[in-house]
This record gives sequence, structure tokens and C-alpha cells, in this order.
Amino acid sequence: MTLAAVLRHFTHGSLRRHALSATLAIGPIAFGVGTATAPGKVWAQVGSARYASIVVDNGSGRVMEAANADSLRFPASLTKLMTLYMAFEALKDHRVWLGQTIPVSAWASSMEPSKLGLVPGTYFTVSDAILAIVTKSANDAACALGELLGGDEQRFAQMMTMRARALGMTQTTFRNASGLPDPAQTTTARDLALLAHHLIQDFPEDYHYFSEPMFYFHGRQIPNHDRMLVAYEGADGLKTGYTLASGHNLVTSAVRGQVRLIGVVLGARSNPERDAQMASLLDDGFEQLGVPVVHHPSRFRMPSLIASAEASTLPAGSLRYVALRQHGHRLRGRFVAVAAVHRGTQLRPLLAVAHARAMGGVGHHMLAACMGHGLHHGCGARGREQRKT
Repeated sequence: MTLAAVLRHFTHGSLRRHALSATLAIGPIAFGVGTATAPGKVWAQVGSARYASIVVDNGSGRVMEAANADSLRFPASLTKLMTLYMAFEALKDHRVWLGQTIPVSAWASSMEPSKLGLVPGTYFTVSDAILAIVTKSANDAACALGELLGGDEQRFAQMMTMRARALGMTQTTFRNASGLPDPAQTTTARDLALLAHHLIQDFPEDYHYFSEPMFYFHGRQIPNHDRMLVAYEGADGLKTGYTLASGHNLVTSAVRGQVRLIGVVLGARSNPERDAQMASLLDDGFEQLGVPVVHHPSRFRMPSLIASAEASTLPAGSLRYVALRQHGHRLRGRFVAVAAVHRGTQLRPLLAVAHARAMGGVGHHMLAACMGHGLHHGCGARGREQRKT
């Protein structure tokens, strides 16, 4: 069965929502964990209502991990993956060429950051637009490219949706070329994994763009936002995304040996949390397929964790662990939450540890507590509001 067929037909009937609640006192501090949290104040990773993920073997179509994979989410700048698909298809059909110039409209120039700062009435090339979208996630470049391909951005978004549906992305709707907020622009983790598969399979001659570390535009060096390219062994693309409503999103493909995996993480609390979660899911996928895992703990250190959380929808036996990267590091006035996930069961009770002062080696104590409950690792997120980076 093809990957497209597997992704469309993979059953998700086992997905169920569970709330976790537990309290653990350490010395004089009592710390409550449950669903009674002020709305919008705490955004957990696995505990967030907007969290979703999937990991797929690109070769066989086997779904290695899935959580909320068919629930509607805001794609943010992952929208640009579809914009790039449309551009690569136009290049392949010789409707445009890399050196072709794109006029910058007042509308494209008005897009909010992240952006190149394109000036109305000026021109830049299709090649620059692709590189600006991949590296800087430039909204003005995406809009201008969409206008070139579709005549105007609204029509281009309709074209994007039609093409996405033809690819099998049945739950995805696009409203613009950039991923800037629109309540009607939604997708799923499964649809995004399918899109990543098609980008890799349909345009092997263009996939290299996703691994570009930087490009130069008008004398400025524009670095790539995607840290997975340098932090995770074998990662070679694809895209990051963030809006306040979506949380921190990521689609990554990585190759080790003869195995290529595609991972999607949506709704993470921060960039470091998102990257650590992706690394853990990919590691687990490679491990399941018998591919040696390369550990880089210093590159995926989790931030300090949240004061409370609730369980997201998880299928039995889906996630075996979410990496805890606090081992041996000193925590000052931080709260640490340990969410237990055990293969073959639903989420175990949530343990919470609070330290008001510096305490060396807290990670080891937490790990021991997890192992004592037959668990593998822990997860969590920072408790303060995350700003756009």
C-alpha cells in the first residue's frame, strides 16, 4: 500500500481524551497538577489541547507514532510547504523559471514579519523567493510568489486547497500563501506528513532547498530558522512554523542508513520543547526500525517545565517516551512536571516536583522516580508566556 493510502486509512479510533491530576509534596512545597488551569495561562507540550504529532516511515508508509493526528490544527508557516509545492510544480512544468522576476505588490509588501522587507514596485527572483521562504519563512516573499502563480493571493489559496485535496490532504484548507493567522486555514498532522512525503518524492531535484543553511539577499546573510538541520543527525529539512494560536510547529525529515522518517509536531510550547519532542519521536521511530540512535543530549535540553498540564489525546501504545533533558542540571526556582507515557497503556499519573532554590542533580532524582513507576522519561514546558522568536 502506498504512503498516501496508509495515511488516509490508518485507523485512529483508539484516540481518547484523558485528564490527569496528581499532587506531590516536596518539603514545604505542595504542587497541584490537573485541568483546573487558567485558560491561556499555561500551554503544555503533550498536555496542550492543541498538541498533535505523527511519525511516518517514508518508504513503507508505516505510521510509527501518532497523537491527535487527524485533529484540525492551525498550520502557521507550515502553510508555506504547500506554497513551495506549487512553485516546484510550476518549475517542473516550465510555467516559471528560477531566474524569472517577481513584481512586489503593495499587498505583498504589507505582510507582517517574518519578512524580507520587500519594497512595492521592486522585483526579486523565483529562486530568491524559494530561499527566503525556506530559510527566513518570509511572508512577503510567499505572498508575492503566490501572486505570480495565481494572479492574486486569494485565487492562489484556492489553487493550493484544490491541489492539496488532489494529493489526499482531505482535511486541509488554505486561505493565504504565508500561513499568517486565518481561522479558516486549518490542517492536520497526517495531512502535513503526506505533503512532506510528496515534496520529497515528487521533486527530488528541488528538495535540497530545505537543507540550505542560509542565503544572501541584497548583501544580507539570511540564516535558516530550522535548528534540526544542525542539531539532529540525519535531518535534511523541512519547515518550522509559529503563531500565537498554533503554537510552535515543525515538520522534519531525517535519514539514517536506508531509512527516511517524516515527523510532524504541532502546538508545542516553545522552540526548544518542539525540537526536543521531534528528536525523541524520530529517535523512537528509528529504534523501532532497528536503526541505531545517535544521542545529542546537550543539543536538545528541555527548558524548565510547567506548573500544570492536562493529557492530550494519545492512542494506547503510541508514544513510548518524551525525552527529559534536565539530568544533572541545576534548577533555580523552577517547577518540574513529569508526564509518564508507557507503551501499551494510556498516560500514567502525572508527577510534579517543585524546587524553590537551587538543587543539583534533581534530574537524576526525577529519572529514578520515573523508573520506579516503570516509565521511561518525562516531559514538560516552561511556565512563563512564550513570545515569538
